[in-house]
Amino acid sequence: MTSQTITAAASGTWKLGDRTVHRLGFGTMRLPQYGEALVPDAVPRDRDQALQVLRRAVELGVNHIDTAAFYFSPLRSANELIDRALAPYPDDLVIATKVGPGRDLSGDWLPHATPAQLRGQVEENLRQLGRDHLDVVNLRIVGTDSLADRFGTLADLRQAGLIRHLGLSNIRPHHLTEAQAIAPVVCVQNMYGIGASPEQEELLRICGEQGIAFVPFYSIAGTGRTTGAPARDSDRVHAVARAHGVSTAQVRLAWTLHQGPHVLAIPGTGDLGHLAENVAAGSLRLTEDELTDLRHGTA
Repeated sequence: MTSQTITAAASGTWKLGDRTVHRLGFGTMRLPQYGEALVPDAVPRDRDQALQVLRRAVELGVNHIDTAAFYFSPLRSANELIDRALAPYPDDLVIATKVGPGRDLSGDWLPHATPAQLRGQVEENLRQLGRDHLDVVNLRIVGTDSLADRFGTLADLRQAGLIRHLGLSNIRPHHLTEAQAIAPVVCVQNMYGIGASPEQEELLRICGEQGIAFVPFYSIAGTGRTTGAPARDSDRVHAVARAHGVSTAQVRLAWTLHQGPHVLAIPGTGDLGHLAENVAAGSLRLTEDELTDLRHGTA
């Protein structure tokens, strides 16, 4: 694969509400810092390098960027980098952000936002991104408790024009049903990749049946989560990678995209070379035998 010439258009398109995006997007969690993400003492990434990666992503056709106000290192935030690199924003660019969790100014995690605090989180994203509205806001939750009050608050902000579309993150199937009784849901962000659990597979299936975008996180890292791609991948993944002359990360991304036309990918990186490889994975076509074999691989 000649990743330098392949753009995100090769991955196909799907809709987030009324916005059409390429299925290969970009996640900004790792952009502000090196090493493990979402830790207070993370080493900040070179600012110019981060700006170059964002601009190059858009040059490569990426028009779906995932971010959050709580993605930041001691020196910079993902939202600030997005604003500096890409504003004024291209007309076709969709920026999706998340609310729910929070961090104080020292970087320490705070309890999940109450309904009353969610408006402040939405306004924080608006300020940092330099927008008068947010394209997509995902409510991220932990646990199985009702989300009605919190999602209802976001639905009110959508009615007020501060938010264009709503999504959910880290949910169970009953949360989707509960939210849809309040307002339309255009996407679900959940952990998913090779070796996914039956519960994760169920939510992907439900979203596909309802035409809702399913946006996996950790599709490369698997159970390694914030530590990044696994140091030792399975023999099955390595075999497919060798057959196609690609990296194991590209195989994982391609496998994920093959799970349905409604599946979007948002791999993140601060490296220009890895960015080109990730985008190129959108053009990798796996055989049915390879897809079946990889389904039994380990995450």
